[in-house]
Amino acid sequence: MPATSSAQLFLVDSVNVDDAALAKSSAWLSAGEAARYRGFVRPHRQRQFLIGRTLLRMALAELLGCAPEALLFEQLAGRAPRLLKPAPGKGGAAPGFSISHSGQWVACAVSADTALGLDIEVLDPARDIDALAEHAFDDATHARWRAAAPAQRMAQFYRLWSEREARLKLGQSPGEPAPGCLVLPHPELSVVLCSALPLAVAPRIELRAL
Repeated sequence: MPATSSAQLFLVDSVNVDDAALAKSSAWLSAGEAARYRGFVRPHRQRQFLIGRTLLRMALAELLGCAPEALLFEQLAGRAPRLLKPAPGKGGAAPGFSISHSGQWVACAVSADTALGLDIEVLDPARDIDALAEHAFDDATHARWRAAAPAQRMAQFYRLWSEREARLKLGQSPGEPAPGCLVLPHPELSVVLCSALPLAVAPRIELRAL
């Protein structure tokens, strides 16, 4: 029987995040993370970044049984951060995690023992999904999208888009099969979570306050 894993998924509505409380968590950032934080030109994107790293630390701290400030990440250019401390014990599995943001929402998924790729997208009917699909999808994915009934085409576009992004975060090419790609329901978002190991149970989306 193939091995399975589990994951947790947390969602934050940034509209409800208090800036004064959020600013205190900036002290948790590593030097590389702090440099990236300062490098954002748009205040909205800078705030998203800090919310994401704060949520990640809170989620992993609960999972690993440590304080959020005890977690140390290495910031990697163009890639997800790498957890340096606490390091897994000899032969132990490294925790997996992934962050995503769209509009006012920031999400984070964590697992004790499998790599994860998470993507969320605000369902926006005003976007030119025809042009986006033409640009972003390969021929096979584009054909799957075009095969959807007109009334379902927007939902299908966002599902395929989110799956593509989640697979890329997991380190997989679009055509490579992922054992655990799950579509999770949300009234405002397209949410897809992919994992290196299949997840025994689909995680529920837990709304968090920072």
